[in-house]
Amino acid sequence: MGPLFYNSNGFAFHRIDDAARILADLGYDGLALTPDVHHLDPLRSTPAEVEAFRALCESLELALVIETGARFVLDARRKHRPSLLDEPEEAAVRLRFLERCVDLARDLGAPIVTVWSGNGPAELDEDAAYARLVDGLKRLCDHAAERGVRIGFEPEPGMLVETAAQWCRVRDAVRHEALGLTLDVGHVLANRTGAPEAVLRAHADDLLVLQLDDHRSGVHDHLAFGEGEIDFTAVAAAIRETGFEGPLEVELSRHAATAPQTARESLAYLRAAFAG
Repeated sequence: MGPLFYNSNGFAFHRIDDAARILADLGYDGLALTPDVHHLDPLRSTPAEVEAFRALCESLELALVIETGARFVLDARRKHRPSLLDEPEEAAVRLRFLERCVDLARDLGAPIVTVWSGNGPAELDEDAAYARLVDGLKRLCDHAAERGVRIGFEPEPGMLVETAAQWCRVRDAVRHEALGLTLDVGHVLANRTGAPEAVLRAHADDLLVLQLDDHRSGVHDHLAFGEGEIDFTAVAAAIRETGFEGPLEVELSRHAATAPQTARESLAYLRAAFAG
């Protein structure tokens, strides 16, 4: 089993230092930090605060990756907006945010930053939307490569790029060595695009981060392990067969009210599923 991480969005009611300590005490290998208004605010945190958090994680032997899915960090009224698909002035706001997250990753010693496409104006046609996305990703990947950071692109249900198959269109258009895939096994089931373990095998060569959560077919709802329909024994077998050794990241943002208990139970479940 690769290193197990837990996304800080699942600790929304905890101080980030406390979340790190809890995860280390439980036995997690890493923290997937989602910089947000309450967790090392990417627009307001100081270099001293960043350095202090890095020192804490190093003392806890807790590795880091960066997620960029904060819901209202850029616009208090619009979830996940602006995006790279918006008009140029607004898209530039998203790009600056993502570049700031890359800089934060460099300063924290985190090798990967995960991003997604988002959505744009309702009237924007698909080809124009992809053109805007590709342009923004090329700029972001250049920024990341200069800092020794890689970009994991995550297909997300309900966004322009929802599926792993659509990821291939993005990959082939951007064509940048810094770009790889972040795959959420739950999203595969939500999109009804095949068995998660089969999609994992098909895209293993691109994979940087594998996100873990349970889902039911056709429903985008992150569930605690054992509450959905994913066969994690099969997922574990696919990971072993492909030789993927990157971060395995638990993402349960809707369970923040029970974060310590949910993190503990998740770790026990995954250790059992991956034991074979």
